[in-house]
Amino acid sequence: MQGHVTSDSGRAGGGLPPGVRLYLDHTGEGLSLRALARREGCHPSKVMRQVRRCENRRDDPLMDEALDALILRAAAEQATEGKEPTGMSAHLRHAVAEEAMIAREARRVLRRLAEPGAVLAVAADMEKAAVLRELPDGRSLRTAIVDRAVAQGFALRDWIACRKPGRVASYELTGAGRGALKRMVEEDARAAGGLAEVAAPFADQHREWAEREEDGADGPRRLRYNLAESPVAVLGRRRDKDGKPFLEAELVQAAERLREDFELAQMGPRVAQNWDRFMTGTDRGGFRADGGQAEGPARARDRVAAALRDLGPGLGDVALRVCCFLEGIEMAERRMGWAARSGKVVLRIALLRLRRHYDETYGRSGPLIG
Repeated sequence: MQGHVTSDSGRAGGGLPPGVRLYLDHTGEGLSLRALARREGCHPSKVMRQVRRCENRRDDPLMDEALDALILRAAAEQATEGKEPTGMSAHLRHAVAEEAMIAREARRVLRRLAEPGAVLAVAADMEKAAVLRELPDGRSLRTAIVDRAVAQGFALRDWIACRKPGRVASYELTGAGRGALKRMVEEDARAAGGLAEVAAPFADQHREWAEREEDGADGPRRLRYNLAESPVAVLGRRRDKDGKPFLEAELVQAAERLREDFELAQMGPRVAQNWDRFMTGTDRGGFRADGGQAEGPARARDRVAAALRDLGPGLGDVALRVCCFLEGIEMAERRMGWAARSGKVVLRIALLRLRRHYDETYGRSGPLIG
């Protein structure tokens, strides 16, 4: 097996997770948990949890093969050189040469694994692994082939997880794998475009950039915005087993309409001196103590209150938290004491009710904000 370890876990090209490094030092080098904790500057219980988690993953064939090969190779090299165990130094000497290959193959293979219905199939006696995608008519299409050593590197980095063990094991892309792929894509786009922005790969993996045109005083202009800013927008891009969006575009629009009114309702009237027209000679302050509140925010508050009253308890609570306060579904479930994975179902019901409220009250084209 070729080397598939990297010495830099922070780069998008890969790197061993901290738990894997601690596991190798503990099992291969014989370092105690307390010694590892002192080295890492943390509590021994944290080291123990990471080591146990890595040990439990040895049921994964690729993970088991990769860990055994790393331990045996490190022991053989240190015995040849006549050195005492130094904790991962022997592993990391092989890492630099293979890091570029892991990164290159990840850009190609993880893209294919991110497609709907795609799995990585690995046979026990084969040196290659294949990415297979199930088509709607039941046929399977092979979309990529990768070396077994590279697939083991993916498993070490927790980019893939074994879904079905056996003589032919199948693997699927994990959340960590999707995040790594997104960081790589962002880095490639930044390098190709020559952007002078500060690199933020781990923040970029939570963003979905898009562009739109808006009419301005000087004509139309193009704006760049983050599609993943709203949890509802994120759910709107997810698809179910049939390939259909979990939230239809009309439901996402209803959620955005509620959010616009909520944001507008936070705007208060001007309560200080207005210097914009100081030199015009008329209405020189612009502030009147009896001016009252602005009509735009007041009407927006009324629209938000009417929508939440129509939704009622429960549905109104989840709509307010997710659409207006931008809380994640998991956070809303914990705060409201709901069962796991029930929040998005309740949110969909709330958005269906909210869409009907807007259609019956204002029609498809209203109300205009402000």
